[in-house]
Amino acid sequence: DNSPEFIPKCRTCRRQAREQSGEAAHHEGLSSDEELTPTEVDEFQKSKDNVVEDSRKIFEDVHADFCDIRKILLKFQEWKEKFPDSYCDAYISFCLPKLLNPLIRVQLISWNPLEQNFTELEEMPWFRAIEEFSDAENVSESK
Repeated sequence: DNSPEFIPKCRTCRRQAREQSGEAAHHEGLSSDEELTPTEVDEFQKSKDNVVEDSRKIFEDVHADFCDIRKILLKFQEWKEKFPDSYCDAYISFCLPKLLNPLIRVQLISWNPLEQNFTELEEMPWFRAIEEFSDAENVSESK
């Protein structure tokens, strides 16, 4: 029921303000509380850009062998091939998720699955590196 006594006062005020300003972008039934002003959109974009820029600096002082997931996994693969007993005793398969977590999180900072042109997780380089490592691990275990 849309009779005036059921419409909250703040909603009525917003509707009147929209009518006076001639705003045509609002669709009845959608909450204007969720609509962002251009200023809020700009502030959000600036904040997002700052976070992405800061995330690029996180590993800038780290040796390349220790901030690239593929290179890290190659080191573990070499360890497994050269010293299988030691590798097994260290429970590496349980440690890898915790070890790779920060590296993956940094790469996912700007990922947004709600955008139209987003990259599927399966297409990301870190995902493929882990997938290749898992396949190599399964092949060596079957031998």
